[in-house]
Amino acid sequence: MPSLDLLATFLEIYRAGSLSAAAGRLGITQPAVTSQLARLEEQLGEPLFVRSRKGATPTPRAAALAAKVGLHLDELRTALAAADAAPALRGTVRIGGAAEVMTLRVLPALAPLTSRGLRVDVALGLAEELLADLASGRLDLVVSAVRPGREQVLAAPLVDEEFLLVGPPALAHTVDPDRLRDDPAQALEHLPLVAYAEELPIVRRYWRSEFGRRPANPVALVVPDLRAVLAAVAAGAGISVLPRYLAEPALTQGTVEQLHQPDFPPLNTLYLATRRGAPANPALTVVHEHLLRQAQEWGGL
Repeated sequence: MPSLDLLATFLEIYRAGSLSAAAGRLGITQPAVTSQLARLEEQLGEPLFVRSRKGATPTPRAAALAAKVGLHLDELRTALAAADAAPALRGTVRIGGAAEVMTLRVLPALAPLTSRGLRVDVALGLAEELLADLASGRLDLVVSAVRPGREQVLAAPLVDEEFLLVGPPALAHTVDPDRLRDDPAQALEHLPLVAYAEELPIVRRYWRSEFGRRPANPVALVVPDLRAVLAAVAAGAGISVLPRYLAEPALTQGTVEQLHQPDFPPLNTLYLATRRGAPANPALTVVHEHLLRQAQEWGGL
């Protein structure tokens, strides 16, 4: 009895119309296809194709064989593909994080898991509030922009955010390049700020790490969404500090410019936080491991 491999190769030749096309579909070389066909023809005791420059024309015996085995081989392929598919996921995972990184990175990364049956309940907010919900059991997982300091919380580094100081081209042109080189904080001092919060958390951190002082700039606009901050900056409201993954498209389009080039890019680590001693949840384990793998592909934010 011919092996399944030989019959599968035969069927590809029959459907593709040539040995070279069948080799491409199977991902093997044409000599390998030729060898397998020769073995099958030897076992059956008669030729199955008439080969020419136009391809491989099936003989009546080949047509009869294809009709006999084709459906069964297709059903076998389907069954094997189903067996190799990722197992179904059951359960709900409650995950929290900042709206921007959740929207642009985390939720798209989790979409394949939802197609396997997982339910994801999402909470958006500030890190400290979300970590408190994690510690109390209202959340299972938090993507945190601050390192958790709670004893009940375990944290694994997820990915590093790189921050950029950006502004609209019209404001960028008002900055004196010599003063920017010698005293960047003073050179930028006349430009209004667009901030994420009243305390200027992201801007203040950048000024301290890069310029060694707090910003003295006037504040023009405060909005608790970094996507809105970017939109306001691009519209000319002021300058701000944003993560690269968020600012990159606007930089490419030229609607904002990077105002300052630090010697070393300012980074902030995002953490994947879980609750210590939480009940076993297989779905949570899958989500946790999946996000850690996905973050390796992000490289950085």
